[in-house]
Amino acid sequence: MGIVTADIAISLDGFAAGPDQSLEHPLGGGAADRLHAWMFEYADAHTAEIDAITAAGAYVMGRNMFGPVRHEWPAPGEPLGDWIGWWGDEPPYHAPVFVLTHYPRDPLELTGTTFHFVTDGIHSAVEQAREIAGDADVAIAGGAETLNQALWAGIVDELRLHVAPVTLGAGERVFDRVPSLELELLSERVTPEVAHLTYRVRR
Repeated sequence: MGIVTADIAISLDGFAAGPDQSLEHPLGGGAADRLHAWMFEYADAHTAEIDAITAAGAYVMGRNMFGPVRHEWPAPGEPLGDWIGWWGDEPPYHAPVFVLTHYPRDPLELTGTTFHFVTDGIHSAVEQAREIAGDADVAIAGGAETLNQALWAGIVDELRLHVAPVTLGAGERVFDRVPSLELELLSERVTPEVAHLTYRVRR
């Protein structure tokens, strides 16, 4: 059986998204886009880290990471009723994704990926992901609130922080309301765009 990993890009002051998130600016305004510049503008220099993110056999993410829809899922024809995620018809995961939500929804099948919507909590989502992933890893894909839930629940085995050289000052912070953790540094690599820090979560 694989392990449960978690990758998240954060600012130097610990935010995974800035304030004023919207449909046009899902990570918030200002410098928040710089959190992921290493993945998109400088991908060739960070292939090992990107490959590690996309190697999981299944993923777990929060509803906010899936999209901007809140409360009940809108019906077809209503605003955002045709929402299929930020990534369009071909999501980058190429494996099943389990989305945490309070509102039921039928699975959404797209090219290479099926989104399953889980209403009974993060433990259930991870167990379903483990069953499908088999011997491969299960990845907590974010955002900050979902990662914090997973850390609180003691689910994460390996935490991979990608620290961008920017501060946001406000937004969604990693480790908020998370009990004290003991982390063992497994690897580090620093480029001008980001510091990649991989930790084992000790129990």
